[in-house]
Amino acid sequence: MTQQQLFKLKVDSLDLKSMEKREAEVEGVEGGKVLLVKVGATLHALAPRCTHYGAPLVKGVVTPDGRLTCPWHGACFLVGTGDVEDSPALDPLTSYPITYKDGAVYITSDEATIKSGRRSGSVKCTVQGQDKVVIVGGGSGTMGALEGLRKGGYKGHITVISREPYPPIDRTKLSKALIGDASKILLRTQDWLSAAAIDYHTDNVSGVDFAKQTVETSAGKTYAYNHLILATGGTPKRLPLPGFKELKNIFTLRTVPDVQAILGAIGDAKHQRIVVIGSSFIGMEVANCLASNEQDVTVVGMERAPLERVMGAEVGSVFQQLLEKNKVKFHMSADVARATAAATDPHRVAAVHLQDGTELAADVVILGVGVAPATDFLRDNAAVSLLKDGSLQTDESFRVRGLGPHVYAVGDIATYPYLGPGGDRAPTRIEHWNVAQNAGRAVGGLISGARTHPKPFIPIFWSALGQQLRYCGNTAAHGYDDVVVHGRLADAAFAAFYTKGDTVVAVATMQMDPVMTKAAELMRRAAMPSKKELRTAPDMKVMLLDLPLPAEVVEP
Repeated sequence: MTQQQLFKLKVDSLDLKSMEKREAEVEGVEGGKVLLVKVGATLHALAPRCTHYGAPLVKGVVTPDGRLTCPWHGACFLVGTGDVEDSPALDPLTSYPITYKDGAVYITSDEATIKSGRRSGSVKCTVQGQDKVVIVGGGSGTMGALEGLRKGGYKGHITVISREPYPPIDRTKLSKALIGDASKILLRTQDWLSAAAIDYHTDNVSGVDFAKQTVETSAGKTYAYNHLILATGGTPKRLPLPGFKELKNIFTLRTVPDVQAILGAIGDAKHQRIVVIGSSFIGMEVANCLASNEQDVTVVGMERAPLERVMGAEVGSVFQQLLEKNKVKFHMSADVARATAAATDPHRVAAVHLQDGTELAADVVILGVGVAPATDFLRDNAAVSLLKDGSLQTDESFRVRGLGPHVYAVGDIATYPYLGPGGDRAPTRIEHWNVAQNAGRAVGGLISGARTHPKPFIPIFWSALGQQLRYCGNTAAHGYDDVVVHGRLADAAFAAFYTKGDTVVAVATMQMDPVMTKAAELMRRAAMPSKKELRTAPDMKVMLLDLPLPAEVVEP
């Protein structure tokens, strides 16, 4: 075991008020820093960077109930322990005991731990009893469920059945960076799963007998369960148009093999003609990534501006301009007619034709036209009532309606009562990677007994569109009727507040950290400023960041 010792902190003053934070250097450790955070009358010392992507937590948000939230992607830690409270972080922060001596402040640790800044998120488990959890799917929702189960103290059997031949990955990296090596984007390794006593199987679930509480697979296996978590995610949609089904080099993007196929078709050549159909997040991210790699990229979208349905045309045009600076070309308000092959190769795509007669030369075509809930294995199941879009309706605990207390659905396949601002518990399906993980974590906590009801969370997502986009809240429940913009859209430095009546239902920012994070915490407490207050604020950022956070969180 590494020898623990006292390390002195370089601090001019400890005159911190409650919910204030400050970085301090650690004497004798090159590059060593800690984050001092005060909650109430107690001073805490933590690792200074988020364990997700390394964001500086000194720029994050501290709450009266002792949460420290990352300024980038909404990962949340408990100040008192460093433990993970909200996704997408998996590993906890290191928390250091503080000692006061001769007017100085010390922490107890070792040099390697200080430099690392994170505790191992590994869980060692020896299965006890006969209780069984079966999880169908291998994505973000599954990862959250595994964390919630084992870290919540569940000692029963856990079986995961996934179509994908690797443990859960950071799927956001597929479209943002086109990483075709699963080992580089694993959320947890096979060693982690083994230590946590997780039985992980690559197979395709063909059916569920809810009366007998069994799951059947295409390989002829049957798995019994006491608790079932359905987390099968989405299936990319294809275009039902001439040429798109039969021609080669037309791809969707959801899995590592999808990325490998795209990269294989492009090869090492530069300036390949790539047509991306769809101007929502997947299409825009992959277009930006490919253009950065010196490919000739054209985006075709049906909206007036990219992401118009979610962000509005004014804000969407900012994203278009950012990608145009990266030499991406756009055809907006466009309808696709067909794809055709070249005379020299009748099996390979050579062009995409638009309804207005425009012909776009194409060596590769990537479809980013949305996903459908991956629930085909339930369509002929008499016990299940799928919604019109193919999703499963759940309660606020993600229990599937009509299937009893032990069947849950999370992620892209779940339509659940939205509890955020303006939601009014309207049934809402949200295709956010982080929503799936938080929902899975909540279900894991319920099954393990660590919680009696789900902890409320505000949907958060992010995107790489020439600048980093941060977003919290949701407009899917009842839409929005106005957008209040502060900052400079022309410089992609702004905060956009989406409102329904006088209520702010969502916030999107670029280069305005930590406005999104603070807004999400205010939303959790039903304390977000009104549309009128935002319109009249002389300096929105100062007003929002200075606004005190109520201690009480609005529970479901």
